[in-house]
Amino acid sequence: MAGDDGALAERIGETLVGLGWRMWPTARNTLLYVSPDGLCGAEWILAAYPFELGGLPVAWQLSARPDVAAAMTAWNAYFTGGVPCEVLADFLVALGTRPASYDGPEGHECVLNALTARGWIRDVDRPRSTATDPGFSCNISLEMLPPLVQDGDPRTDLMGWQAWAEPVLGAPYLWCASFSASVPHDLVAAFASSLASPVPVPRRTLPEGASGRLRIVRRS
Repeated sequence: MAGDDGALAERIGETLVGLGWRMWPTARNTLLYVSPDGLCGAEWILAAYPFELGGLPVAWQLSARPDVAAAMTAWNAYFTGGVPCEVLADFLVALGTRPASYDGPEGHECVLNALTARGWIRDVDRPRSTATDPGFSCNISLEMLPPLVQDGDPRTDLMGWQAWAEPVLGAPYLWCASFSASVPHDLVAAFASSLASPVPVPRRTLPEGASGRLRIVRRS
């Protein structure tokens, strides 16, 4: 619920540079970062306005490919503005420190386990695929992939993790995230664990509509 403080591009850019990723601007007015091994990419694409998730424009696209000669990516993850900087940064750190040969935990239970360990609640009707925070304002769910979300697997019936924050039921989303079907579950679990963390985060500006859902500790 904390939002991105209007600094999602800068904060994530700093994280990527700190991890050794190289950056250059593109002809589409985007910023492209490439990992040291050349297998992963992160692109700030808000200026290109490629498509929307939940009515919000996608701001960051992350991708990975199996080898440097591969023309197609194996998976993609998409994040709109408003995603807490710390959560996306933790996802990138997990991606950067993950051995290339690591297959991760089997099955998708690791994502739900990461959430329930932080006090989130499994959905009564879909306990094996959906969890929500105790305030019922944020959800992570295994769903059919939204339109334009691309994956290395060409099948059309794929399921991928989707996350979104909805401060008030029926109100506009605060942010959305979409993970294509082949994103490793352990990476989504890192995102989920960070998202559900109770540790306070510093903010200058609070997102509209979320103030009633926040526990605010003011500096003296």
